[in-house]
Amino acid sequence: MLRRNRRLRTNESVRSLVRETFISPNDFLVPIFVVEGKQVKEEIASMPGYYRYSLDLLKQEIKELWSLGLKSVLLFVKVPDELKDNKGTEAINPEGLMQRAVKTVKDVAPEMVIMTDVALDPYSSYGHDGIVNDGKILNDDTTAILAEMALSHAKAGADFVAPSDMMDGRIFEMRTLLEDEGFHDTGIMSYSAKYASAFYGPFRDALDSAPGFGDKKTYQMDPANRDEAIKETLMDIEEGADIVMVKPGLCYLDIVRDIKNAVNVPVAVYQVSGEYAMIKAAAEKGWLDHDAVILEQLTAIKRAGANMIASYFAKDAVKLIS
Repeated sequence: MLRRNRRLRTNESVRSLVRETFISPNDFLVPIFVVEGKQVKEEIASMPGYYRYSLDLLKQEIKELWSLGLKSVLLFVKVPDELKDNKGTEAINPEGLMQRAVKTVKDVAPEMVIMTDVALDPYSSYGHDGIVNDGKILNDDTTAILAEMALSHAKAGADFVAPSDMMDGRIFEMRTLLEDEGFHDTGIMSYSAKYASAFYGPFRDALDSAPGFGDKKTYQMDPANRDEAIKETLMDIEEGADIVMVKPGLCYLDIVRDIKNAVNVPVAVYQVSGEYAMIKAAAEKGWLDHDAVILEQLTAIKRAGANMIASYFAKDAVKLIS
């Protein structure tokens, strides 16, 4: 008998009936950039259509996200230069910008899931994810501060802390301190396979967090490595991670599938700033169909195995699929 696969592609109704992968508002973590001040909504030059918000305008943004069915945010802060040092002192200030941002979101939308970036680069005078000594990034000294930072976020009301630093052993340090302090329900979403990618440039513009010297290749992963991602991820789960992440997205979908096949916890993927900027630039030139490419890339990420996607296109996507 002749098998005709095209029968299942006859029209959109048939294609919808047999479709294997779906995008919904529940799939997204929405990255939010927060700054000091009032009535501040600053467009990020290298990320057209994306903004930094002061806390008063953050309230409006959170209300809009919730109305669209977007139920989780991933918070980042742009720290004033005068508050930066080599130890990330401001990171554990109970009245710091991140801590106030968490409280602001909870006041507006108590059921919104809040995930907070845990890394020293926004707070570092060197722009690195750890304490610097003689040009080297100190691992163990850094993890101790990161654990205190995670605890501070939990006290402010964060549902999940999201360490993005790639220091060895930091998940164990955080989980231990959170348990010791009674924050048994605070989750950890670990950036388990974070690569030393060239796609992070616009994000660093957004937070003014580019490294002041060298690069991040001594702690972020080599893009050439695949098996290492599994090792890193399994170690993070053993240390207490509840969710694991692959970052960036599109160039690492093989890693996403490898990890999905290897673990029994949810897998997150970060569709990063460079991926956002490329689509925006090409669409502005008229070279790509902006909306179609967004949905195709997000579908590819989910098809590869992502349970959730951190994406700057979250609002655009849910408007398209609605």
